[in-house]
Amino acid sequence: MENPFVYGEIVPSAAFANRVDELHRLVADLDASQKIFLISPRRYGKSSLIRRALSVMARRGALTVDVTVASFSSYVAFLEGYSRALLAAETKWDRARTWLGEVIRSARPEVRYEPDTSSTTAGSLSVSFPSVRSERDIARLAQEVFALPGRLAEVRRRKVVVALDEFQAIAGFNGGSVEHALRAAVQQQRDVGYVFAGSEPSLMEQMLTPKRPFYKAGPVMRLERIPADEFAAFLDGRFAKSGIKPEDGLGAAIVELAGNLPYDVQRLAHETWDEVRRGGRRRATLDDLHQALRRLLTEQQIIFESLWQRLTLPQRAVLRAVVLDGKELLSADVRSRHRLGGPSTVQTALAALTRDDVISREGPSYVVVDSLLREWVARKTF
Repeated sequence: MENPFVYGEIVPSAAFANRVDELHRLVADLDASQKIFLISPRRYGKSSLIRRALSVMARRGALTVDVTVASFSSYVAFLEGYSRALLAAETKWDRARTWLGEVIRSARPEVRYEPDTSSTTAGSLSVSFPSVRSERDIARLAQEVFALPGRLAEVRRRKVVVALDEFQAIAGFNGGSVEHALRAAVQQQRDVGYVFAGSEPSLMEQMLTPKRPFYKAGPVMRLERIPADEFAAFLDGRFAKSGIKPEDGLGAAIVELAGNLPYDVQRLAHETWDEVRRGGRRRATLDDLHQALRRLLTEQQIIFESLWQRLTLPQRAVLRAVVLDGKELLSADVRSRHRLGGPSTVQTALAALTRDDVISREGPSYVVVDSLLREWVARKTF
């Protein structure tokens, strides 16, 4: 029996919870070659949703390209990685090299392909532009690389779908010039759908303001939490389908403890399932859930202690107040109850904790991003 709950990686189709409406909308927009902006807080399942949409588009005959912008250390490295991903979408090696050379004129690309003779995998492909050194060289190269998806669609006479995940990181490469160059290219590509996805909502929202190049460039999707009752029913169903009967209310308890964050929900369900299987049982109870939670907190103890030690005393106090209250943290009543100090001290601590992705704001409230950290702070700090 395999654990039916997946976390820490792209969630496969069978383990993917809900998001039916979001998937339908995303696929419909990509099928129409729209340029979509997908904005989501971390741990909401954004990347898994994108992979499902790409899978659907591939079954419909589209060529799909998936690049995580934040994984590159420089602008040139991103352009090389983007070129490599587009080249890999081409099935014929000679044809791929030909159209790459036709489009990239400002720099001679070095393309290497090493087949893997020891297995059935496709081997490794690399693209580099060693002659590109100056800012001017990079600007010229960027214009040509960003034109590649349109050329691929033209050569193959098929739709092309490009997913640029963690797109907000592109602003760190070369300021606004990257956005200008990319916007100029994509708006000309009628047979290419794009999804620009980001997990830092404030940065993504800034990229869509009137003075930025991507203002009104395409529809905007904002991922919300999965309805708690639907998520709970999904968990109970997955337990039952795997041969383990869940106690009444188990799914709901997992969703609540995990703060209804898809990553955390899948993690807690996964560990609870493991707890039951280790005991050789066929029924999952609330006791199993709490035992799994205690084990996870023990495993994360050193990490959480290290994080706590790095915080200033005002930040520790504010973090505890977020765990125990979460609302109206600047009010005199809440500040007095939790000994938080003055409003400016609280605001500074909130800003630092938010910047470090320890907490996030949801409407009028603040919440701890990691549900395990929330439980650890509530149980182990004073």
